[in-house]
Amino acid sequence: MEEGVSNISLLDKIKDLFATGEQDINTYSPLVLAYIGDCIYELVVRSIFVCEVNEQVQKLHKKTTAYVKAATQASIITAIMEDLTEDEKSVYKRARNSKQHTTPKNGSLGDYHKATGFEAVMGYLYLTDKEDRMLMLLKKGFEMIKDGEN
Repeated sequence: MEEGVSNISLLDKIKDLFATGEQDINTYSPLVLAYIGDCIYELVVRSIFVCEVNEQVQKLHKKTTAYVKAATQASIITAIMEDLTEDEKSVYKRARNSKQHTTPKNGSLGDYHKATGFEAVMGYLYLTDKEDRMLMLLKKGFEMIKDGEN
């Protein structure tokens, strides 16, 4: 690691700078985990494409939307399900089975529920400072769905 470079996570920096305090992750609704997970997952996907190539925003948006839609998220969680820990599977199931107050604009209701579970796992990993695990699971999921397309 370079001298002067911090090994503190973004979340820890946010909590410290904005004095948010600590919350018990077990008290969070699965839909709250999905709410933050949706955001962190999209940030990861956008970061991948922005770092790969400097191109027009419209092209980046088209690539990104292919990964953030419910059907793709459902495919990813299906691909990595065997790799999830028991805690991660529990978070997934709680979110997948939770009563949601919105309906999908595009795609099936089944994919939407799986995607909500997927996003909850991403939120859970982010809020428990397991970003490395989150990224490893995403890399594996991306590879598995790409292999399935070929």
